[in-house]
Amino acid sequence: MNFPANLRYTKDHEWISLEGNVATVGITDFAQGELGDIVYVDVTTVGEHLEANAVFGTVEAVKTVSDLFLPVAGKILEVNDGLNNNPEVVNTDPYGEGWMIKMEVDSAEEVAALMDAPAYEDLVS
Repeated sequence: MNFPANLRYTKDHEWISLEGNVATVGITDFAQGELGDIVYVDVTTVGEHLEANAVFGTVEAVKTVSDLFLPVAGKILEVNDGLNNNPEVVNTDPYGEGWMIKMEVDSAEEVAALMDAPAYEDLVS
């Protein structure tokens, strides 16, 4: 399983990567493996400001639907439109082309307080 060291992680299996005050968010390799074949990603919160741990969308796999939780407070700026026609890329490239949203974070300190790769690996092992 892959846990890139440059990312931060949540107990709900989302990852976040921060550049300036804009973050990219997706689900982890562990999460996509647990869900199975992903067939649809639904995010309708673009333009909204949400608190940390708020549901920002859902991901649908062949046998289940799971909520997506925002790692930190901020405003949803963009959804990965590539997932509309190719949601299975979340299974094959969860940390790259399978990203889900971009958001403007309220606080970089909130991001820094999330789990690092070794802590997340301990959580899921």
